[in-house]
Amino acid sequence: MNWRFKGFVQKALGVLPGGTELHYILQRRYGGLRDFDTECDTKVEDWRLMLGHLDSVGIALPGARLLEMGTGWYPTFPFCLFLGGAARVATVDLKPHLRADLTRMCAARLGAHTSVIADASGCRESEVAARQRALVVALDRGASIDSATDGVVIYRAPCDASNTELKDATVDVVFSNSVLEHVPGPVIEACLVESRRILRPRGVIFHSVNCGDHYAYVDRTIDQLHYLGYSGRAWEFWNNAFLYQNRLRAVDFTRMVKKAGFAIEVDTSRARPERLAQLDAITVHPDFAHYSREQLAITSIDFIGRNP
Repeated sequence: MNWRFKGFVQKALGVLPGGTELHYILQRRYGGLRDFDTECDTKVEDWRLMLGHLDSVGIALPGARLLEMGTGWYPTFPFCLFLGGAARVATVDLKPHLRADLTRMCAARLGAHTSVIADASGCRESEVAARQRALVVALDRGASIDSATDGVVIYRAPCDASNTELKDATVDVVFSNSVLEHVPGPVIEACLVESRRILRPRGVIFHSVNCGDHYAYVDRTIDQLHYLGYSGRAWEFWNNAFLYQNRLRAVDFTRMVKKAGFAIEVDTSRARPERLAQLDAITVHPDFAHYSREQLAITSIDFIGRNP
């Protein structure tokens, strides 16, 4: 699919009455939600990687209290955290995107991953499997997410992650997965300030950011550095209600984190040779002249910031 066609369609749906529901239908039939099991499996792997990073800085899951920024269509990370023994997982979204059918499908699909969840969280697989079966039964009976998880997972939407109304110093981990690339820079800075407020001393933030052009996933004629060729004004046209991309580079995120007072303990950003070659093949707009070649070429970063 040509990326411009997708951009036009999403732009139109963003302003049409009923556009949100139609966009969801298109995603289920033709987009990223078409192969749900594969999509869910990928998110479980992302969750496993997050647990590995948290373990590397001394954060254990059992008994932990976490906040997720950006729930999305279905709560893979919160459910995995619940199955792995977290004490509380608040998951918030600016808009109520969560879908009951996908939520049930997610809970059922996690039955194929109980060994992975048990291994990553340090729980016995029998305990994880028992929680997963009970979760599926409860959701199938119409229970809410918080009821189905015995009050462990709390879903709130609409909710502003820069103003959560949570109490001071009550959270161990604030995290997101493929969310911050869709949030304006000033809003990210406000969310980081809020994270400092609600985190306990020595608590951490973990964010996994895909800072490449997302249109490249549907159009194989372009790559993830494609959008660097456009001015800020020109790119505004292609941003829309369903796919806003801030085009911030990995270094921007770590700079904001440090400015907010966090100490960076994990930073996976690296300039891969293939990305550097792709960068050399395009004309980068002067708007990005203040970045180095390596900074421009990085299209993903996982990072952990420690609250002093």
